[in-house]
Amino acid sequence: MDKADGSGTMLFDLRKRTWSHEILNALNIPAGWMPPTFEGHEITGEVIDGSTGLRKGTPVVAGGGDQAAQAIGVGVVRPGTMAVTLGTSGVVFAATESPLIEPQGRLHAFCHAVAGRWHLMGVMLSAAGSLQWYRDKLACDRSFDALVNEASEIPAGSEGLIFLPYLAGERTPHPDPLARAAWIGLTVRHTQAHLTRAVLEGVAFGVKDMFCLMRDVGLGPIEQVRLSGGGAKSPLWRQILADTLETELVTVNTTEGAAFGAALLAGVGAGVWPDIDSACAETIFVQERVSPNSDTFKVYRSLHQQYQKLYPALKPTFETLAAKTP
Repeated sequence: MDKADGSGTMLFDLRKRTWSHEILNALNIPAGWMPPTFEGHEITGEVIDGSTGLRKGTPVVAGGGDQAAQAIGVGVVRPGTMAVTLGTSGVVFAATESPLIEPQGRLHAFCHAVAGRWHLMGVMLSAAGSLQWYRDKLACDRSFDALVNEASEIPAGSEGLIFLPYLAGERTPHPDPLARAAWIGLTVRHTQAHLTRAVLEGVAFGVKDMFCLMRDVGLGPIEQVRLSGGGAKSPLWRQILADTLETELVTVNTTEGAAFGAALLAGVGAGVWPDIDSACAETIFVQERVSPNSDTFKVYRSLHQQYQKLYPALKPTFETLAAKTP
């Protein structure tokens, strides 16, 4: 097993990057049951016959979990860089030089697939998935481009409309399967374009929640945020994220981050590059930069503060509604 996935079992000693005998003993799990663990680039075996279509003797490396490989695939391999992925779920991933632990367990602390490094990760369950749901259920006759283009005409803040993106419960920063999505602040002046923009902004506020948690546990300064995933294709959404996070965002040349990261790990294992840092430096390049608009900082700062108050206020209602759901 690779060490990045091993650390996700909750049976790992993160600092030692191997199985925790203390935890195994407490759970009466024989240490002999646990597989050996390897750094992501280490060779664990070789192809033994041609049935796979690969040449016999081709080396096989340990690799990494999906998000660790995704981070490598967009070049987030050292402290100071951060990845934001807007897929069905939303992921914020930061590389660190040592394990950082969020005391309430709202962030994931793992070994990185890069030897000798770790990462912090937050996950919201409905990021671009929120826009997909909205379009499929409430605007199925409209294209994504048409919806987003209309939303671009709406001012930042959606004229006081906030969307909570908890369509599938939530994971970070609220580990709550009973959390529910909602639009808050609807009035007769709001249109479909307002609803759309509020969805985009609500997801951005969820991403900012994860940024704030990482900052609070001691994550150092972030020099660059790399954005990927289907949601990153939208210029408006990229701008909303840059304005909400108050930082420059960049996109890179790789579009299949996790698969590309796995290929880079294999390349290092096979000796194509001496290490992951070198592999990323030679293959991954910034394509576009999105600078934040200072005119919208105050709008999003104020609205995010209101957004953060909504989950605690509505949590009892969520629980009551969940109890009545078949």
